[in-house]
Amino acid sequence: MLDLEGTSLTEQESELLQRPACGGVILFTRNFSSRAQIVELTDSIRTIQSDLLIAVDHEGGRVQRFRDGFTRIPAMGCFEQHYLRNKPATLQLVEDVGWLLAAELLACGIDFSFTPVLDLDFKRSDVIGDRAFSSNPEHVADLAGALIRGMHGAGMVSTGKHFPGHGWVVADSHVAVPRDERDFEAILSQDLKPFMALCEQGLDAVMPAHVIYEKVDALPAGFSPYWLQNVLRTQLEFDGVIFSDDLSMEGASTAGNYAERARSALAAGCDMVLVCNNPDGAREVLEFLERDEVEPSHRLASLRGNLSSKRDVERQQRVIAELDKL
Repeated sequence: MLDLEGTSLTEQESELLQRPACGGVILFTRNFSSRAQIVELTDSIRTIQSDLLIAVDHEGGRVQRFRDGFTRIPAMGCFEQHYLRNKPATLQLVEDVGWLLAAELLACGIDFSFTPVLDLDFKRSDVIGDRAFSSNPEHVADLAGALIRGMHGAGMVSTGKHFPGHGWVVADSHVAVPRDERDFEAILSQDLKPFMALCEQGLDAVMPAHVIYEKVDALPAGFSPYWLQNVLRTQLEFDGVIFSDDLSMEGASTAGNYAERARSALAAGCDMVLVCNNPDGAREVLEFLERDEVEPSHRLASLRGNLSSKRDVERQQRVIAELDKL
């Protein structure tokens, strides 16, 4: 999965999207100017390869790539105070938010958003912060489960991130190599609980963290067979898609050059690797995948969006009115 430079495809990007090893596109704020434009862009991507997956980081709060013409989704951390006062009403609202978030994206040709964040907010990580639902793992599982139900109701899959938990480390894996000094039991009793609960409830995909849990394994989770195979696949019995986080992030640099990063992530158990903000790196990974004849994962077809109902204007208005009260 690679990214694009602007609001329309360049000739070079069109050539890259035709490559057999290209499986998808992730869109960012720089790729958006209006709903009409994003529809035109997704249509042009589909014209090149109809089965390319199109994704976006559209969580709400400070991580919402599309804004004009889309409902402003609040940061997920704002819901816990309402959850503590009125759990049933808040879970219904969060489910409605998941439905609305998904329905608006699906209507524009986006297959899925990389959401929800299942990290815990330990008040240590600025890069996570209010992107997390709570510091309480049971509350995270409950609220994220409601969001996923809403997304599923609209026809969109979910991606839980950042396995096994990014909330404890202070460093930002975009620009550093974070290290979590806790032992496995501490992570199991806290961070892993939302993943455990939601794997049982139908979590569709997982994105691991570029974090080294040094008392557990010397490799970052996204390159670690221990975390992805022993813990996620075997202990949690997860059979969905595993995405790497962006291989251009500093947290991935310990794995070598871009081809080596992709090779390590796939060998550890990732089904698809992301390379963003580095066209040369993306080409290097495509060449490696094609040279080594890496077969696409059979799991990826399950991620295609399916707008399951016509636009429900009344429900949309009701959700927006409730969000305005927050």
